[in-house]
Amino acid sequence: MQLRVFHGRNASLALAAARDALGEEAIILDTRRVGGGVEVTAALDVAEPLLIPPEGAAAPLDLPPALARHNLPAPLAMRLGQGRLAPALAAHLAFAPLPLERPLLLVGPPGAGKTLTCAKLAARATMAGQTPLVVTADGARAGAVEQLAAFTRLLRLTLAVAAQPEVLAKSVQRREPGQPAFLDGFGCDPFDASQAERLHRLIEAAGATPVLVLPGGLDAEESADLARAFHLLGARHMIATRLDSARRLGGVLAAAAAGLALTEAGIGPQVARGLHPLSAEWLAARLSAAPGTPLECAP
Repeated sequence: MQLRVFHGRNASLALAAARDALGEEAIILDTRRVGGGVEVTAALDVAEPLLIPPEGAAAPLDLPPALARHNLPAPLAMRLGQGRLAPALAAHLAFAPLPLERPLLLVGPPGAGKTLTCAKLAARATMAGQTPLVVTADGARAGAVEQLAAFTRLLRLTLAVAAQPEVLAKSVQRREPGQPAFLDGFGCDPFDASQAERLHRLIEAAGATPVLVLPGGLDAEESADLARAFHLLGARHMIATRLDSARRLGGVLAAAAAGLALTEAGIGPQVARGLHPLSAEWLAARLSAAPGTPLECAP
């Protein structure tokens, strides 16, 4: 194959020069503007089909089986695919306990599992001998208040309903020193300016630490976009839900890689024992387990 580059003051002159030199069978591969005119790259005598890969295409990754089925973004997969999985997770992702010094406001998209997670956190605190403050700021979703109230009744806790920033502030002011406070946020589309502004007002009014609640099984790029959006709203920690049923956890890892520390895993619908602290070792075992393996087999 013969490749040549031609220049002209405009595209017509550059193309004419290519045809004159190489004939009507010349294949035009590229046309671009350069200083002083237009540059045309043309080819002739193509004995074999000319294969042009997609821009940015990379060779298939040779990933360990533990990661290959989880649909990770390629750059993250390359980092985690080196050496043993647990140390790689610990090196490239953050793991931390929930920051309970301030009220926790559970944030996330609709249907992420915020209300059930709030009930699980309240149940854990109650079983530890504490009396947590439980507040719902989700006054729009049908049945949201009653769903959480059903759990707080069983736990013999009072549920405060405070969907407005000023009401939420009054609810949090009742918190005793050292008392855990769990606030159930509304399902928020962080890419909608009005919803993001409303969530920001709730965070500020409560003096709360926003914690992203995100389910496993989502598309990795979608999860990363959501994580970045909630990160801009102040979230630095994440609770990953539905890790008992999600078959692919690339979305969880991609969200964590966007700057969120992994804290807890939702491992079932049971309120009393449906959360498990997330560690690199536990997550590596979950990633490596065959689909359908009971979570009790994880450390």
